[in-house]
Amino acid sequence: MTEPKPKESWEDFSQRVGREVGKAAGEAEKEAERLLAYINSDVVPAVRTHSTRALRVAAQKMAEFADYLDDQRKKS
Repeated sequence: MTEPKPKESWEDFSQRVGREVGKAAGEAEKEAERLLAYINSDVVPAVRTHSTRALRVAAQKMAEFADYLDDQRKKS
């Protein structure tokens, strides 16, 4: 943490710390916006793509299993 400079009043110190915290908060906001933009532009579409692929593979495997069950029933 920043300490008061010699001959600096607590008011000046408090204002300086307030400005630094304000700058840090502004930077954190910008980074949060960048993160959200990245998630929306890159992560969400990738998850959707991979999710639909996974669902299609699962549907295919379930259809194959249903065919197998039908074949087993016909054999008995």
